[in-house]
Amino acid sequence: MTPTMIELDQVAKAYGDQMAVSDVSLDIRKGEFIALMGPSGCGKTTTLRMLAGLETPTAGEIRLWGRRINEDTPWSRDTPLVWQNYALFPFMTVRRNVEFGLKHRGTPPRERTAKADEWLARMGIGALAERMPGQLSGGQRQRVALARALATEPELLLLDEPLSALDPHLKVKMQAELVRLHQELGITFICVTHSPSEAFAMADRVVIMSEGRVQQVGAPRDIHRRAENRFVAEFLGGSNLIAGTVASREAGAITIDTASGPLLARTSEDQGLSPGDAATLVVGTDRVAITSERPASGNALEARVATLDFVGASVTVFMETPAGLEIRAQLSSRDLDAMPLAPGDAVFVHWPAEAGYFLA
Repeated sequence: MTPTMIELDQVAKAYGDQMAVSDVSLDIRKGEFIALMGPSGCGKTTTLRMLAGLETPTAGEIRLWGRRINEDTPWSRDTPLVWQNYALFPFMTVRRNVEFGLKHRGTPPRERTAKADEWLARMGIGALAERMPGQLSGGQRQRVALARALATEPELLLLDEPLSALDPHLKVKMQAELVRLHQELGITFICVTHSPSEAFAMADRVVIMSEGRVQQVGAPRDIHRRAENRFVAEFLGGSNLIAGTVASREAGAITIDTASGPLLARTSEDQGLSPGDAATLVVGTDRVAITSERPASGNALEARVATLDFVGASVTVFMETPAGLEIRAQLSSRDLDAMPLAPGDAVFVHWPAEAGYFLA
């Protein structure tokens, strides 16, 4: 079992009467890649700043290898932070920026220059050592910031929205770069992001926050397949939420009545629902199929195509039933080639009973 490196034990942070973080408890193992995710104002950046020593918790404890570090200064923690805007010194060359942390540790000049050049080479920007930050692209500046943070060989790296300032094609490239660095170095990464796609592409575990509290913690695939509450399901945006009333239940199967007709779900986690209870059925957009004819089995609803949203090689089809229920399906371009769709088309949407689950 990989040992626990960081413990947040009922950590809270208040600014006057406003609680930015409330009762956050989380264990982080050595070598994990953790993504703190949520909308603006959810407390993720405040949590990262407390880990970096830039904020002091109002309550609770932060422990590093079992030792309380609440009041430790940022420079005594060995937890470098890569800022959203990279925070490079504009009056220093790239090499001098990377040397900065080593200089403050008392590393001899020749040794720190060699170390800086080593990391610039590892980041693929060795030829830029004598340039000034203003002469670099966004992706190059990010690599300098990473080299500066990693040159001191920390055991923990904190990243605050590291990809937000990059163009879309660079984001994908740097996602792969961060994953490669994490695997190669074996150190712990904690990254703040508001983007589910970034978090799911990079992290071993994702921590989803809202209003200062942790809503769900888990592996990306587990969270994607089963949200623990309505906030998580709506924030991730990859699911249809269908409200109804439980009509009947048998072993492992529940039928709910909805405004658009009855729907069946086969799930081992029925949340203790009984006939007459209000229920919310969750069905992933990637589990919904579209046909021109009513299928012989499974859940099926009549609908009409409202619009299509193309993102790369995938398309999200927005549809509406006669009763006003909005249903989304995520298809590939190949699916759309096989069945061309346009706004106004009458279709059937369907999914197997095993594809849905109920919110707690």
